Amino acid sequence: MSRQSTNASQDHSGAWVIQTWMSFILSVAVTSLGIYHLPVDGWQKAFLGMGLLFTVGSTFTLSKTVRDQHEQQRLTARIDEARVTKLLAEVDPVVLK
Repeated sequence: MSRQSTNASQDHSGAWVIQTWMSFILSVAVTSLGIYHLPVDGWQKAFLGMGLLFTVGSTFTLSKTVRDQHEQQRLTARIDEARVTKLLAEVDPVVLK
């Protein structure tokens, strides 16, 4: 019995990458333009601008954390699979041949 790894790495298409970057740039630009044209005092615009920057930074941090957790789970699953395979090989050496 042979075991094949089902670790299929799927790359993003160029169109997807362009779409995500363009939507990010457009959303930040339009929100910034909206804040700039608000009929409020400068300190209120500055507060909203700082909120926008904080939100963008938090979003990057969150997405990196989620990605890192996902990669760690994949690594842990591969290590567990290797341990099980080793235990099976020790019990029955015919399993891996």
